[in-house]
Amino acid sequence: MLTMRQKKAVTKELRNRYQRASKKEKTMMLNEFIRLTGYNRCYACQILKKKERVLGYLNIAGKRIKYVADKRKIKRKKKKIYDQDVLVALKEIWKICDYLCSKRLAPFLSEIIPVLEKWGEIKLNLKVREKLFKISAATIDRLLADTRKKCRIKGRSTTKPGTLLKKSIPIRTFADWDEKVPGFFEVDLVSHDGGAARGDFNQSLNFTDIATGWEEMVAVKNKAQVWVFEGIKEIEGRLPFSILGIDSDNGAEFINAHLIRYCKERKITFTRSRPYRKNDSCFVEQKNWSVIRRAVGYGRYDTDKELSILNELYSYLRLYVNFFQPVRKLIKKERIGSKVTKRYDEAKTPYRRVLASPDIEDEVKVKLRKEYGMLNPAELKRKITKLQNRLLKLNALKQKIREDPLEKSIKPLSSFEYIST
Repeated sequence: MLTMRQKKAVTKELRNRYQRASKKEKTMMLNEFIRLTGYNRCYACQILKKKERVLGYLNIAGKRIKYVADKRKIKRKKKKIYDQDVLVALKEIWKICDYLCSKRLAPFLSEIIPVLEKWGEIKLNLKVREKLFKISAATIDRLLADTRKKCRIKGRSTTKPGTLLKKSIPIRTFADWDEKVPGFFEVDLVSHDGGAARGDFNQSLNFTDIATGWEEMVAVKNKAQVWVFEGIKEIEGRLPFSILGIDSDNGAEFINAHLIRYCKERKITFTRSRPYRKNDSCFVEQKNWSVIRRAVGYGRYDTDKELSILNELYSYLRLYVNFFQPVRKLIKKERIGSKVTKRYDEAKTPYRRVLASPDIEDEVKVKLRKEYGMLNPAELKRKITKLQNRLLKLNALKQKIREDPLEKSIKPLSSFEYIST
């Protein structure tokens, strides 16, 4: 079989003779050409009949040289709308917004750009600003495709079943909760065991409001009932609206007399999910990964110093997530044969969803607006990144010390003082 270069040479050599030949000669030449190149008969006939566009002739050293037009098509160059200036600005905003997907970023640009300009984090000329306000999600994906390639983990379950008290706590049903009203929370613990569920290690208590997506998290020493109960009270104290319902898994850290009594006193609806059905708590399970795991990873955190850093990090993370991380909610899911079609609403931050809720008091909304006006998302992101780096350095130092066989005189980690940078 001939190479493409050889096929082109044969075509060029045969074309002129083919066009001057008789019908009988053309048939013989075409048959031989097809056998030689393997082309389809119609295609072979088409390229042999195609005439070259002669531009002129030139005599060089007694030889007559023919000049023909280049067969390559000249591509029509369309003027770029989203140029390099737009790409540079988009990358900076995308980084500040923690690399949001295009479907969440596109509708959020009209809100986040004025905030970043207010704090002097970005400076945009009028044309770039207008283009960013109009840009679509598909265009964002296309512009950031190369950057995403350069920027390229599963959870473990450590929940133990609760006592017989769980029989007194009903499994959540549609009748128990009004999921359109803010205040009904799914609750879960995220373990920081580093892949080895032995001994004591820190836990992150995660609260997720179903109606608005409002997220609250606090780190506790371990999953003992006393620490979890304290964490719940701390979260309740900083929530912008009241807790109307709590839905937990079947772990003993939640299914206990203290929490049941606490909920009864405050008239909080307390329900639980079905055993081994993670989808019953789908909202908080999603946030376990998208918020907590993305922020602090899968390392083992089991010291007081790490606990302190985790809580400091969460104090900034809760503001960043609730005020500057838009989320989309599933409206409809339809199956047609083997294809599933999902419809989502427009991406909004939990803060915007709280403001849009008619069930939230005006005083709360005014307070949230004031808090929002004082927040710089870029500064929050820098503080979060700084604390993440401190946490990683502490964890790496701890692992190095534990694995060093020469260190025989090291005291237990609970009394070890780390030097943070």
